[in-house]
Amino acid sequence: MPARRFVTLDVFTERPLAGNPLAVVLDAEGLDEAAMQAIAREFNLSETVFVLPPREARHRAWLRIFTPAQELPFAGHPTVGTAVLLGLRDRRSEVADAVAFGLEEAVGTVSCVVEAGDGRGRARFRLPRLPEVWGEAEGLGPTPEDAAAALGLEPGDIGFSRHLPSRHSAGTPFDLVPVRTLPALGRARSSAASLDAAFGANAKVFLYTRETEDPAHGYRARMFAPGLGVPEDPATGAAVAAFAGALMQFEPLGDGTHDVVIAQGYEMGRPSEIALQLVIEAGRLRAAEIGGSAVVVAEGEIRV
Repeated sequence: MPARRFVTLDVFTERPLAGNPLAVVLDAEGLDEAAMQAIAREFNLSETVFVLPPREARHRAWLRIFTPAQELPFAGHPTVGTAVLLGLRDRRSEVADAVAFGLEEAVGTVSCVVEAGDGRGRARFRLPRLPEVWGEAEGLGPTPEDAAAALGLEPGDIGFSRHLPSRHSAGTPFDLVPVRTLPALGRARSSAASLDAAFGANAKVFLYTRETEDPAHGYRARMFAPGLGVPEDPATGAAVAAFAGALMQFEPLGDGTHDVVIAQGYEMGRPSEIALQLVIEAGRLRAAEIGGSAVVVAEGEIRV
């Protein structure tokens, strides 16, 4: 059996053993979809990336992204982590170099800028697809009562200011649930059965509150997707990409550039920071970027 190199990184953090773990299989040529899915189940992380030669020569690589249960068209922490890893492999010196390249994903080509060196780095990428509402009722999600029941909360815990449960997708659809207080966010609990009953099969539910412990954080969040083999995710870039749609729907943001840091994973002991930038012109979202740090944790071979 061929030996295929893999690297694990912690993403959306500057230090090992925090953030969101990611496995990247570098020698993925010859693996079919069933083999990739089996390897993702073996790693049992929220996502595993398989790096393939690009289909267009001007791009850096073609990425396929799998949870333990299914393939995803797009995900944020795999994009950031893999971009940092490829930036490290491309660097021209031991100091941090800035490189730019395109990564091919099912959602489209993702344009990345990376600064990497000494086993770590930082990447940002422009969303290949801006968020849009999905579902009925102009993207509104379940009622606060149904959302609260599914999450083990009280109806009064759901919503704040203008924010109501909503549904947005920037390539991967999410239910976005605003939670009034930080203690309520910490009390939230989920199961596949309870989430599926309120949100639909294989729900991906992103909870967020404006209350934070660190004034540098704009929001604190959690993400549950037990139906996809991810009981809770430490950091979810694709959900933050969708969250940009909720900010446009519920916040009175003016024209210009808006930078927001979302903290996630603290309840799991995996603190993470995701940077979101919105560019608004004439009252419309014209561009958005996700950014974060990543650090290499381990390297090895898998023989399949």
